[in-house]
Formats: sequence, structure tokens, C-alpha cells
Amino acid sequence: MAQKLTLEERVQQNMARAQSMPDEEKVFRHKGILYPTIMSPMENLEALRTLEARQEDVVLVAYPKCGFNWMVGVLRKIMTTAAGKTIVMGPPHLEFMSPDMQKALAQEASPRLMATHLHPDEMHPSFREKKAKILVVWRNPKDTLVSFYHFMNKNPVLPSVEWDKFFSDFMSGEVLYGSYFDHAVAWEKLFNDPNVKMITFEDMKEDLIRGIREVSQFFGFTLTDEQIQTISGQSTFDAMKDDANKTHGKFSHVVFRKGEVGDWRNHFSEAQSQQMDEEFNKRLAGTKLGALLQYDTYCK
Repeated sequence: MAQKLTLEERVQQNMARAQSMPDEEKVFRHKGILYPTIMSPMENLEALRTLEARQEDVVLVAYPKCGFNWMVGVLRKIMTTAAGKTIVMGPPHLEFMSPDMQKALAQEASPRLMATHLHPDEMHPSFREKKAKILVVWRNPKDTLVSFYHFMNKNPVLPSVEWDKFFSDFMSGEVLYGSYFDHAVAWEKLFNDPNVKMITFEDMKEDLIRGIREVSQFFGFTLTDEQIQTISGQSTFDAMKDDANKTHGKFSHVVFRKGEVGDWRNHFSEAQSQQMDEEFNKRLAGTKLGALLQYDTYCK
């Protein structure tokens, strides 16, 4: 039996493979959407067609760079504390799992932590049919774009990008996992679904204790005030970044960068800011998700 690699060993293996791969081969298109070749090869996506959800699953969904890895850490701590379940370290991203890893996940006892960047239409129908609880994390689109831009340039398994070109690609949806606004419009339709809860990166930054309490209650986990305080102390962005140094090694600086609100002001031109404002008004203004994002507060 092949020896199981640690997370850091898998990261190092992927980084070494990326060194000999041209940028244009680091992404591929599936059903019109771009995916990372090394992390989400076609066989992973094909296998997901048969990986079914359960009602007891803890499901996290987020568009890239909306606080996804941060929330993975928070959910692990909630589940370990409340359910006594040891969550195996490693990305729970469904699309990062090989077919064999997906088969192992299918045999895992509940509750399982499952996470994805996939558009809701690309998720297995069982996630809705089985009424699995789904937490969707959002971040204002301007900071999301900036974080995504730096992530592309710091991550050796992805192609390097230039700011103006990446801005245009982000606005047209020609980036990994597709359009931010397409994802948002799709999830907006599910805003009132009792099995779907939407939170924002900004709200979690502002009041982490309240966020942890709401998330744990949504998934049906009981935590004492003391436990919530402890998890909060362990789950600040800086604390998570320090933990990543232990689990991700040299890759930690790729996963966790600044975690700031408002960094977009250091990157956007006035014209780019206006273009984003217009797109937001066109796609999300007047919606419940649009209100949740507090666009005027964080993007004006």
C-alpha cells in the first residue's frame, strides 16, 4: 500500500510538478468554467458526479478568496469541540479530492466536513435533496478580486497574472470557478432556504464570537460561552495564519495573505472602481444578498 502523504508533502509534490508546467497548462476548461489542472484534474470533477451528500454533513461553500480557508479552520474547531470528532487535517475541498479520496469520504462517519468553491449548479443534487446544511461565505467583490489576484501570483500551481488583464477577466468571469456575480446571483435564489446560511468575511472580522455562535447554532452544535471564547481566540486571522505555517509549510503565505478589509483601495483605478459599482448595481442591487454584502460600506 502506498504511504499516505502529509498535507505539507502533498503541497511540496504539487509545487515541484508546477515548476515544469507552462502557465497555459495550469488551468483547463470544463463546461465553460476554468479549473486548476494540478489541484482539480478532470478525474476529480468526474468522480464528484457520484459523491452524494447526507443530511448530517457540514457543508461550506465560498467563491475563491472570500475567507474559505479561514472558515475551514473555524468549522474544524467547532466540530472537534462540540461533536468530539477529529477532523483529519488537509483541504476538505471536494474538487481537490482524488477519486480514491472521494471513496474514502463516502465511507466516513457523520458528521463529515465537506467544502467547495463549485457553483451551486455544479454541486451534486443530493446536497439539496438530502437537505444538508450549507454555509456560504461571501466577501465584498473588490477585496475578493484583489485577494484573488495576489493568490494567482503567489501560487506556483496557477498561472501568473497582470493586474489590468486579471481585472478584466474577473469582471467577465474568465477566472477560476467562473464569475463571482454568477455565483452570487445563483445563491441569491436560495437566500431564504432554511438549510442555507450566508455570512460575510467582513461580519466575521467585526464580531468573530457572534459569528461562531451563529454558525454553530445553524449546524446544530451546542457550545458553551467559554468554548466559543476559546474557539474565537484560536480563530483570529493571525492565529489561523500561524497554524498554517505548521500545516502548509512554505505554502502558508499563499493561503493566508493580509485578510484586510478595504485593501482594494490600494489597487483599483477610479475607472475600475466605477465599473465594479455598475456591475454590482446591475446584478445584486436590491437583493437580500446585496444587502448582506453592505456594498456601500465596504466598496465606496
